[in-house]
Amino acid sequence: MSFLSLLLALLIEQARPLVRGNWVHGTVRAWVTWISQTLDAGHPRLAWTTWSLAVGLPAVIATVVHWLLIGVFGWPVAMIWSVAVLYVTLGFRQFSHHFTDIRDALDVGDERLARELLAEWQHVEVGSLPRSELLRHVIEHSVLSAHHHVFGVLTLFSVLAALGFGPAGAVIYRMSDMVSRAWQASPKATKGWVSDTLQDAARQAWRRVDWLPARLTAVAFAVMGNFEEAIDCWRNHAQRFPDDNDGVVLAATAGALNVRLGGEALRAEDHEASSDLDSESTPGRTPEMAHLPSVVGLIWRSVVLWMVLLALLTLARLLG
Repeated sequence: MSFLSLLLALLIEQARPLVRGNWVHGTVRAWVTWISQTLDAGHPRLAWTTWSLAVGLPAVIATVVHWLLIGVFGWPVAMIWSVAVLYVTLGFRQFSHHFTDIRDALDVGDERLARELLAEWQHVEVGSLPRSELLRHVIEHSVLSAHHHVFGVLTLFSVLAALGFGPAGAVIYRMSDMVSRAWQASPKATKGWVSDTLQDAARQAWRRVDWLPARLTAVAFAVMGNFEEAIDCWRNHAQRFPDDNDGVVLAATAGALNVRLGGEALRAEDHEASSDLDSESTPGRTPEMAHLPSVVGLIWRSVVLWMVLLALLTLARLLG
């Protein structure tokens, strides 16, 4: 059932992606804002309670609905529920158009437009970013977006669905990501309602939730790219990045495609300048236009790999 649910959700999301600012994401953002404003008091224990409710309650609801549908109507209706949950938690098309627009601008030599599109996508200051650095940032953001919006959701969904929890894994992953980003936002964006304690709890929780998905994404990239170089870069250069999980994914990508990643980070528009997000560069070729289709190919080959593995596991369960 997991394989069919994922396949249908991916096909529907490709054919009819959720529009930006849809009511589902709007409701979730309102929930995250409300619970932090209501419970956030700057106390460590209460911070973890706030995070657990923000992420756990939607996951529990998704699981209970799944169990009720199986008990009352059977697995076909429960599968429709899983498809619906995956549809709103996956997000292939939520970032791919940014990548396509920037690539098209670079194809016609309009680097100014490409910089503006990157700044609009990531809400960062790009200044007079040179072409190679522009390409590097596009590759890094695209790979991490694919991980966060596709492979991470797919991994946790598959694991918890196999344990009988239905689409809970997809909800936990997407909510953890959304909560972490929302509560790490600038004081201006959050209107000052998130304490440092709650931000730390969300950051630690997200690091734990994403630990396994990040490494499975890196393995998929290694298998579908240059395996030896990807594993070597993962082992020796992942620690160069400020975020452990993102570093694993980016290092594996760098090795799989033989492209140099890492370096000075772009600054958010409403954040003070800081070097905390900078990293050392990995070995590899200077990013160039030829790497962009390679990135797309690597991502899609990895998706196919995941789906084939799930199909084989589903077949084994049916035959066993």
